[in-house]
Order: sequence, then C-alpha cells, then structure tokens
Amino acid sequence: MKRIYWALLLLITSFAFVQKSHATNDTIPKEFKPSYDYAPDFSYEELQSRYDNLDLEIDISFNDQVKAFINYFTVRNREYTREMLRRREIYFPIFEKYLKKYDLPEELKYLPIIESGLNPVATSGPKAVGLWQFMSPTAKQQGLQIDWYIDERMDPEKSTEAACQYIKWLYGILGDWKMTLAAYNSGIGNVQRAMRRSNKDDFWEVYKYLPRETRSYVPQFAAILYAMEYADEHNLFVDDMLYPIDFEEVEVTQFVYLKAFAEESGMDLNTLEKLNPAIKKGALPANAKGFKLKIPRDGMALYETNRENILVKAEEGRKEFEKMASNMPGSTFGKEKVSYRVSSGDVLGTIARKHQVRIEDLRAWNNIRGSMIKVGQRLDIYTGPDFLSDNTVISSKRVLNQPIPSSKEYTVEPGDTLWDISRMYEGLTIERIKELNDLNTSSLKPGMKLKIG
Repeated sequence: MKRIYWALLLLITSFAFVQKSHATNDTIPKEFKPSYDYAPDFSYEELQSRYDNLDLEIDISFNDQVKAFINYFTVRNREYTREMLRRREIYFPIFEKYLKKYDLPEELKYLPIIESGLNPVATSGPKAVGLWQFMSPTAKQQGLQIDWYIDERMDPEKSTEAACQYIKWLYGILGDWKMTLAAYNSGIGNVQRAMRRSNKDDFWEVYKYLPRETRSYVPQFAAILYAMEYADEHNLFVDDMLYPIDFEEVEVTQFVYLKAFAEESGMDLNTLEKLNPAIKKGALPANAKGFKLKIPRDGMALYETNRENILVKAEEGRKEFEKMASNMPGSTFGKEKVSYRVSSGDVLGTIARKHQVRIEDLRAWNNIRGSMIKVGQRLDIYTGPDFLSDNTVISSKRVLNQPIPSSKEYTVEPGDTLWDISRMYEGLTIERIKELNDLNTSSLKPGMKLKIG
C-alpha cells in the first residue's frame, strides 16, 4: 500500500541509519511540527530492553533501523505521536474488533498510523485512499464500493474488514509476518521477486532487494508500535483525547443532499460528514440501495418525528447539487468519457476549446501539473451538459457576473435555480439570496420576485 505524501517525507527524513539527515521543519506538515518539550534520553540498551518486553506475535528484532525510527517518533516529531494518541480511541476499537474476528495479531492496529496517520480520508499521490491506504483495484477485489458518490475505502468499518481479509490472504501465501507487512506496502509481486533474487525468505535477508520505501516500512511499524505502547515513558501525554461520536443508522433509499438534510433536521453538517466519510461529494445517489446513513444519536428522536419532511427537503436539493457537482474542477459527474490523441500543434487551450471543457479540468482528468503534452499522448476528456453549455440552465443571452441592477430585483424564469441566479450577478451568493428573501428552501416558482441587492 502507498502512503500519503507527508508520510513518505517522514520516512525519508527518518533514514538516520543510512545517512545523516539534512531535513528541516519545512519538510514536515505544520500540524505535526515538533514542539520543544522535554524528551527523555534513553540508551540503546534501555530502549532494546523495553522493546523486547513487548509481548508481540509479529517478531521484529530490535536493531539500528528500529532505533532510528523510535528516535523520530519519540524525540524529533513528538507532536505527530501525540496526535496519534489523541485519535486512537476513535479507531482502535474498530481495528481490534476486526483483527479479533479474523484471528490476526492485535498489534496490526498500529499499521494505519504508518499508512494514513489515522485519517479516514487520507489520499496519497498514487491515489491510495483511506485509513488502510487501499489502491482502487485491490479495494474492489476486497468488495469495497468505489464510484462517483461513494468510496468505501474511507469507511472505517468496511475498509478495516477489507484490510483484515487482505492481510490474512497475504499471510496465508507468505507465512511470515514481516514479509506480509512488506507485501502490504509494496505488493506481493515485489516481495516475491525479492525472494527469488535473494533465494531467501527472511525479511532481513531479502532486505536489500526490496523497494527502498519497503525497507523502512517494517522497522517503522515496529517503532510506532513501541512509541504508542511506551508513550508515558517518553513524556508523551495528551490532554484533549478525541472520542467516537455516538450515532444511530438510518436506511436511505433515495437521493440525499447532506447539506439540505442537515438544515432540515437541525443536525450539524460537519458531524454528519465525520460520521459518513465514505460520502465523497456530500450527497447520496437516488439508487443508494439501502445505504446506512449514520446520524448523531442525540438527533435521532427529531429525525423519527420529522422523517418525511427531512427526506423531502434532502431530495429537493438534488437539482442544485447536480448543477454544482457538474462544475466542480475535474468533475466527471453526468458526463461521457472520450479519448483524444494529441496531434502536432495541439496545446491544452485549443483542445479545451474544441471539446468545450476547461483547461483545469483537462489537467485534473489526466494528472497534468503544468501545460506539457506530447504528440501521440492519449487524453481522457469528459463531455456533456453543464451550466456553461446547457441552455436550460443559463441561456446564452444571459451575462455572467454582471453588476446588480438598480432595481435590485430579479424575476424568476422557468428552469431557474438559486445557483443560476447567483452566477448571473457579481458578488451574489445562494446564501445572500436566501437571507435577502427570507427563504428556508431552495424551491423557486416562475414569476417570483427576488431581492438580489
């Protein structure tokens, strides 16, 4: 599995046993920059003695590599370790439940710290996602749903069960926990190639044949395990521990716009999003097929009392959501994929105009950072109606971002939405229109007079 970018930096800067580090605080994300509190200094022998007292099923011997990473987690970046201590009560009970179910070593609960920093929506450069950093093909093989609306790699429960199934499969083939961890990081193919090249099956004997990142992966896992188990010995304490949000599940079989759902139910939108990280775009599709939506337990009584109205309002937001979704940078919502072969003389601007798409979308769809393209290169382009080209949304006669007229009024026309109207006038937003007109919903009727300034 690939890890998120900052975790890779963590590995590089931690390679003290290979070369002297020249890293600065600028290589570490702001939220995890070291603080200069007291860090006890222990000898190699003291660390080894303490490490050897851990009752571990995954037997990773203490050595210079492990010690170097222990130094990172307990001295050089103590704030990172503190943040993992803060988050553990949210996720460790989930990990422990499924590790027990699949009869796997309990210490594997520390693996997502290395993979994602206990962040359920973490996404790496290679597009690995979630607590367990699944790549899309592997996730789908484990039965996880991934589509425009839903990515179950970000669901803590479902991704954890899938990870346990995958790890158990890897161990069944390799029969060694260190090699299993290496395969989880780099893929079983890379590990088996290293075994063939070395003609060995022990991690430390095939070590030099593994990808560089994977060589660090196993000792790093051992080090964070130690740091979490012996945090108090290293003066690592947390005052503001995070805890799971109590929730209930409700079955949803229709389109739900979370923002509208939250407004009508009186629930906090941020809380809904935290409880349902697998909902990628803030909405559930009409064919949700019994999606289990998690809602705060303290909002369940009101939901049951007003369920019908809440779901009606949540569905009424569909048109507004779809218009916004179609215009998100890099969005493929409601569009068809075509393949375009770059010809001599092509630049992104001419290709974008030819297909009536935006340059920023071309870049996002094809992972292009600058403007460089090559003759013969295949580009994915998603075409289809959006509010820039669909006359039912904004007529070609209308002007976008025009000054608000002196009348400061607008007469609603057939097909208008609050989003359409807000785009027509400079500085106008949906929230401002609702405020000026005392609107509680997004429903509009032709002929309605709206204040816009």
